[in-house]
Amino acid sequence: MTLKFAAPDSPYVFESTQGIDANDIFGKATPLDPHTLKEAVPLPNSAEPGYSAIYRNKTFPEALKCAFSPQLTTVYELLINSFKYYSNKPALAWREYDYETGKSAPDYKSITYSELNETRSALGAGLMYLLKSNPYKDSARYASHAKIDNHERDYKSYDSNNMSFVATLFSGNRAEWCIADVMTSTFSITNTALYDTLGPDTSQFILSSTESPVVITSSDHIEDLVKLKADNPSSLGQFIAIISMDPLDLKGSSAKALKDQGLVAYANDHNITVHDWNQVRQLGEIFPINDLPPTTESVYTISFTSGTTGANPKGVILTHKIATSGITFVLSQFPQEPNGRAFLFLPLAHIYERQNYGVVLTGGSCAGFPRLHGTPLTLVEDLKIFKPSHMSNVPRVYSKFEAALRAATVDHPTSALKRSLFQKVIDTKIEKRRQHEVGGDYHLLYDPTVIKKLRASLGYDNMIWTVTGSAPISPATIEFLQAALNISLFQGYGLTESYAGISASVSNDSLGSCGAIGITGEIRVKELPEMGYHLDGPNGPSGELMLRGPQIFESYFKNPEETAKSVSKDGWFSTGDVARISKEGRIYIVDRVKNFFKLAQGEYVTPEKVENTYLSGNHLLTQAYVHGDSHRHFLVAVLGVDPQGIVSFLVEKCGHSKASLRNKSPQEILEILNKREVRKELLSILNTGAYKKKALQGFERLHNIYVEFEPLTVERGVVTPTVKLKRPIALKFFKTQIEAMYDEGSLLYDQSKM
Repeated sequence: MTLKFAAPDSPYVFESTQGIDANDIFGKATPLDPHTLKEAVPLPNSAEPGYSAIYRNKTFPEALKCAFSPQLTTVYELLINSFKYYSNKPALAWREYDYETGKSAPDYKSITYSELNETRSALGAGLMYLLKSNPYKDSARYASHAKIDNHERDYKSYDSNNMSFVATLFSGNRAEWCIADVMTSTFSITNTALYDTLGPDTSQFILSSTESPVVITSSDHIEDLVKLKADNPSSLGQFIAIISMDPLDLKGSSAKALKDQGLVAYANDHNITVHDWNQVRQLGEIFPINDLPPTTESVYTISFTSGTTGANPKGVILTHKIATSGITFVLSQFPQEPNGRAFLFLPLAHIYERQNYGVVLTGGSCAGFPRLHGTPLTLVEDLKIFKPSHMSNVPRVYSKFEAALRAATVDHPTSALKRSLFQKVIDTKIEKRRQHEVGGDYHLLYDPTVIKKLRASLGYDNMIWTVTGSAPISPATIEFLQAALNISLFQGYGLTESYAGISASVSNDSLGSCGAIGITGEIRVKELPEMGYHLDGPNGPSGELMLRGPQIFESYFKNPEETAKSVSKDGWFSTGDVARISKEGRIYIVDRVKNFFKLAQGEYVTPEKVENTYLSGNHLLTQAYVHGDSHRHFLVAVLGVDPQGIVSFLVEKCGHSKASLRNKSPQEILEILNKREVRKELLSILNTGAYKKKALQGFERLHNIYVEFEPLTVERGVVTPTVKLKRPIALKFFKTQIEAMYDEGSLLYDQSKM
């Protein structure tokens, strides 16, 4: 059989994929034509008062797509297709961990798609057996326990209004997390996820609201989970089982064995059974059951957004149709290599990386994981061993890569010759790429020599493309990294409510944009005259970005009030992001709705715009939190700076010697940086860099700053795990520093206060 495009008004890309090798679908027929994918077109007569026209991708303007074919409409069907056609290919890879020494193996071990299929099947059967026979199950009292009893009878009827019991996943990125997710999706079990930075109150809220009876977790969380139930016995009464991803020694006499046995006893005291991964799998092999395939309307996952206000998170209900649409979008745009290897570094508990790994398994690539208990500091070592061909990450990581590469090349601290040579290399490659629509910057002299070494320094030896999302990134950063590493770096846009990415830049001429809306959604903007965003702007309509289509969620979990605020009766989701739609139909995110304040003299300021302008105009900066209010006349900021770049600044602009700085601790360097005269010099440079962008007015200029190396961290609670700033929390956290800046007054003028 051959692949044929479906009719223009079909919800599918292809007429049928029955009997067609997955390698031919995702290795040859996709990605689709980049010439049309890179643009969106307005639908005739679709504009309404106060709203722009509706835009759809130029590839399929007649109908939105939800899947590649009628045979690939759920995550389950995508997985079964992969198990069939990629059976002997590696699926998941990790560095084995020695629990006695606490060290990871030097190389990666992998399992095939066939082995993944066998493991998830046994795990699912074992889980159902353990839950059905759980001594603490009380089906008369808890609805989720009754759902366990009736799961095999009722699974075909599940939808967003009547879902299965919920299994909770709780660990860092590891193969077992993905296997558990694959297992739940192939047995029509809805899942949700916890993560370390939530804190006990939010974890309790999620477990209680979902009535989850079981948590599949790494062993380091078992004690805290049991304590959570011990502290909340009423609201967590339905929580009766823990599955440990790590092996437990329940018979030995070593210190670890005694600890494991103590954990099991502690859990039993609070009506929770504990079993480890191998026990569950072995039970499934003894008591097998058939797959329980979900429908398109079955709920795949409830993904809780951490939010930026500090309130309880909202649970986004994501069905198999939505998840499949999200995977379809990515595969329609991005190339899949025959032996692709993707590195999964971002938290799997968040939808961004979850979409990525769904794409990896659908396209037949191998997903690699960071070492257990790894940190951002060990990322590069893992990359050097695994050598991925593609990866997604956030701007913060790319900015650190850029800083390291610049310090070794165009900003080399000691060699003017190296600075000159590397600047020529980078400039030449940037210019070559600008002359091509996609890629096109390979240089016969530079790439096999200079660029090859730079790639190897980051483990990018085999890297072909990478994606950035979740926060703005400077176009200059994109161009530099593409040139220095000979990769394509795509910028995407998406939210939890859209199952992550729904648009992406796929051509060199869309630099700075998030590309056109993909084939699985449509967009429009709502004008915001009070913020200065209008439909008749010279560069295209601008306003609040709205999304609709098969990739967009319909409701928040048990939260009709928030659903009504965010989703219109005709299905439009208001994102809260302010966007401009260019003449090519590309999305440019420029602001956040309601993310503005009035200064004392009456001017309105949108802090995110100011932050992005300073970040994109200054390579010294890695983070920025801008503050102002109606009682103040000027803006102040808490800034994160690049450690290497800031040392060069102190040497070149402030007269410090390298030798003296080399012997100082990070805290001592920060004390120097926060001296008034040093901050004045730094602020002068930052203002110059920002104003080169020609995007700010005079009242948007920073007047005072406070500096740290990384002030905005998840651990401090001031940003979400996807690095979105929690402004109300940040204001409280940095209250002392902000008040001190205003007490000191503007650094731009010789006066104490304004």
